[in-house]
Amino acid sequence: MTNYHSIGKIVATFGVKGEIVLHHQLGKKTSLKGLETIFIEEKKDEMLPFFVEGTRIKNEEELFLKFEGIDTREAAHRLMQKRVWLPQEEFEKYAAKSAPIALLGYHIINEGANLGEILEVIEQPHQLLCRIDYKGKEALIPVHEDFLLKIDKKKKQVHVELPEGLLDIYS
Repeated sequence: MTNYHSIGKIVATFGVKGEIVLHHQLGKKTSLKGLETIFIEEKKDEMLPFFVEGTRIKNEEELFLKFEGIDTREAAHRLMQKRVWLPQEEFEKYAAKSAPIALLGYHIINEGANLGEILEVIEQPHQLLCRIDYKGKEALIPVHEDFLLKIDKKKKQVHVELPEGLLDIYS
């Protein structure tokens, strides 16, 4: 099964010919040049492919996208607020190595114990939250400069020292 990574979501329609605005967390200005297919989660865990007809950079975190078969504002509007996904290898090609979203797939290590794989990165003004599956439950682990020990890119690990009791709420 293909591994998908969420890169952002559709935040607006643009014009009358079916263009949309994608707000992404790829960590760099990009037009996604060369990308042919983007996947949109229509229903939970149901990825539908959309074929890219054209792209233009809007700003550092947004770009205009035009899909094949989406030719009206109304057709584009039904995609509003939908999450956009890329397959693993496409994601690695377009995401900046220093972007927080590049931590997807890494494992959080607390005091030598593997807590789980990072499934989602949620950026907040003063910290990152990493969603993991901890003992069968969804857990949000803060990655803040006070807790972060190191990031091992070779082993794909994020070493943290979490505050006493933080994990107790998930047990």
